[in-house]
Amino acid sequence: MRLMVEFTTEPFELDTFPEHAAAARTVVDEAGLAVSVGPFGTSAEGGAEQVLTAVTKLLRETLDAGATRISVQVSVLGEEAGTP
Repeated sequence: MRLMVEFTTEPFELDTFPEHAAAARTVVDEAGLAVSVGPFGTSAEGGAEQVLTAVTKLLRETLDAGATRISVQVSVLGEEAGTP
């Protein structure tokens, strides 16, 4: 099974790239997920275990880096990447 996780971390900072956002990006990159950064959040997709492990690590590391809110949505994809 393939999953896609979409997430945002807060507080938003317009002048800098906050530590919690950098921590989140590092987690998904190190997990080897296919990452897409958008204006309101980031999405990443991969195998179920890969994504679920990354989500757990993302939550811990972004909170440790100062996030005060983390919004997460996980979707099951079809057999082809990106197909809901």
